[in-house]
Amino acid sequence: MTDPQFLTRIRVEALEPLYDAAASNCATRLGLPLLGDADFALQVGSNGLQLVELVEHGPGPVRVDFVEGAAAHRRLHGGGSGQMIAKAVGVQQGVRPHVLDATAGLGRDAFVLATLGCRVELIERQPLIAALLEDGLKRAALDAGVAPIVAQMHLHCADAIELMQQWVGDAPQVIYLDPMFPHRDKSALVKKEMRLFRPLVGADLDAPALLEAALALATHRVVVKRPRKAPPVEGCKPGYTLEGKSSRYDIYPKKSLKG
Repeated sequence: MTDPQFLTRIRVEALEPLYDAAASNCATRLGLPLLGDADFALQVGSNGLQLVELVEHGPGPVRVDFVEGAAAHRRLHGGGSGQMIAKAVGVQQGVRPHVLDATAGLGRDAFVLATLGCRVELIERQPLIAALLEDGLKRAALDAGVAPIVAQMHLHCADAIELMQQWVGDAPQVIYLDPMFPHRDKSALVKKEMRLFRPLVGADLDAPALLEAALALATHRVVVKRPRKAPPVEGCKPGYTLEGKSSRYDIYPKKSLKG
């Protein structure tokens, strides 16, 4: 859950005068100040929106980039439908399920699924993280190679439990959850992101309620990503598990995705 003190420690700033108006609009939309002492800054510049910790020798900014960097490498060389996440959600020959990523974060897993041809709904309840993700999607939509992929992704800034309980329209076949637990990935990038986001979002103490709401809505299966050695989310037991070196996918099947 969000630390109520955290938002008072963030300011919005333009990196160049050209972006003053965009920074002002962003501050108004998120209810953040443009001036004053802060520990973190949400910066607006030529590379879009980024969050940075305002300390000497800090870890550097975090932004969403689906066009270059790690996302591009995984899109081009990530193993396609042979990836574990693809198997977990049920991607197979002739089957590209409609997926709801109810804990979207910075959208990496959702982008992988969209790259594989899935239509993906994303929910992110923390407004600042949702703003970073929205900015990344908008910039990606301007790239000819990536635009068809992000066109498959639709972002909701909302509480996932409430939205799933009040879902309107066709229910997703698969709901994907990756609750904010102590993270299994020790890469420098993820460490940097966790340093910035942990005070902002805390731990998903409502993960059992999230799983319950997902099981009630999904038509075919729910998939929960977990650290490899962590216990399952409290509640209904998974039907089976796909396990990797550092993480695993607990799968709660309801109906076959074939046929």
